[in-house]
Formats: sequence, C-alpha cells, structure tokens
Amino acid sequence: MESETTTAPAVIETIQEKVEQASGFFSGISDYFKAALPLIIIAVIVLIVGIVLIKLITKIISAIMKRSAVDNAARKFIVSVIRTILYLIVVVIALSIINVPMTSVITIIGAAGLAASLALQNCLTNLCGGFVILFSKPFAAGDTVELDGTVGIVREIGILNTKLHTFDGKTVLIPNGNVTAAKLINYTDTPTRRVDLNIDISYTSDFLAARQLILSAVCENPMILQEPAPVVRMGSHKESSIGIDVLVWTENDNYKEVCYALNETIKQLFDKSGIEIPYKQLDVHVCE
Repeated sequence: MESETTTAPAVIETIQEKVEQASGFFSGISDYFKAALPLIIIAVIVLIVGIVLIKLITKIISAIMKRSAVDNAARKFIVSVIRTILYLIVVVIALSIINVPMTSVITIIGAAGLAASLALQNCLTNLCGGFVILFSKPFAAGDTVELDGTVGIVREIGILNTKLHTFDGKTVLIPNGNVTAAKLINYTDTPTRRVDLNIDISYTSDFLAARQLILSAVCENPMILQEPAPVVRMGSHKESSIGIDVLVWTENDNYKEVCYALNETIKQLFDKSGIEIPYKQLDVHVCE
C-alpha cells in the first residue's frame, strides 16, 4: 500500500511534465507564427502578385511573337517554358522572404532535379527534341509531313510531343525525341509536288496511241503545271505489260486530286480507244 501511494504522485508529476512540454512546444510554434505572420503575409502577396505578373508577361510575349515570324506551335512552346521558369523564380523569392535558407532550397532543388533527370530520361530527351525542332524548323504548324511512319498535318509542337492530325481523322502524338531521330518527309516545304504514276498497257496495244491519250488527259487538266514539262515515256518492259511512266507537277494542295483525276480519265480514254490494261496472266503449254 505504501509503494502504491508513493507511485501515484510520481505518475501525476510525470504527466504534468509531459503536458507542460507539449504546451511549451505548441506555445513556441504559436509564438513563431505570430512573429513570422507579417513575413508570411508578404510572401503570399508576392506569390499572388507574381502569378498576375507572369500571366501579363506571357501574354505580352505571346502577342509580340504573333506579330513576328514565329509560328503558332513554336510560340506556345516558348511561352510555356518561360512561364515555368518564372513560376519557379517567384516560388524561390517567396520562400526567401519567410527566411527559408536558400542553400537548403537550392540543394533540395538540385537533388530533386538529379532524381528527376534519372527517372525521367525519356521526358528530358523529348524536351531537348522540342527545342531542336523549334530552332532547326524542319516543319511548322500546318505542314503535311511523314513522321515515324505516320502521315498527317502538324497541329501543334508541344514541350514533349508533336501532334499530328491524319487524313482519316486520327490525332497522333509523337514524342519529340522520336521526331528528331526519325526520317522526316515534309510534303509542303516546297509549293509544288510531282505526281508519279505508272500506267500498264498490253504488248498488243499501240504504245504511241496510248501515250497520246495520256498526254491529252494531262493537257486538259487545269491543275497540272506545264512547267516543268510533263513527262510521258515508256518506263519498263514487264512480264505481261509495258509500263508507261507519267510524271507531272502540281501544287501541293492539288496532289491527291490530280492522282485521282488522271487515273480516272486515262481509264476512260483507254476504254473508248480499245487500249488494253492487262492483268497478270499465265500461258500454259501442254506437251502431248
């Protein structure tokens, strides 16, 4: 009984000490925030003002680029990079106002950057690829290109991806790292493009008559340019046909239409004139 009575006051005393310690801890935090409250308010104001200024600055930069020769895709990319850098600067300034040690912040940012660079190597490759595309300008928004096996119209050059709209209505995102490494064909870099067709006729058909019919189809099509001069020549001797090469120039926007129109017109003219377009055939000789 005596030990129990001596233990109870000790436990109560211990609890009181813990309560006093906790009270002192929270009191210290309260005092710190009271002392730091003006700085916190200033830091929040700096953040708000910084965000407003960043929006204003990016709008001004975007407006200036619109008046210059920078295309829309490049403008969006550059503005997004500038916006990210400015946000980072504003956050660092706000942290320095509330007396956060900048050496610690820089160390944390550096460590985070190193970890991110190791974990996001592909993203960094795509980011660098975006810069390469913008400064080398192999294509611009609105160009028809073939990238990584995909043919489409460039809609946007983003920070990490290039967006294409294909002719069958699909949206394709190609990583910028793949864009810079892949074979690129820009179909609209020049104002004109050559249409290459190969028309087959049978060996029994009159080649000169067929050639003249093709030339008439070429001359009657207003979308075909006469300079450079169209070429209609015998191109090859095949197993069961003669190949006629038809090489004509047209504006880029008319390329597909010229292909369709020539094929349709030549078929109609051949049918009317009795020029045979052969199909594969096999002659079998039976020896008795």
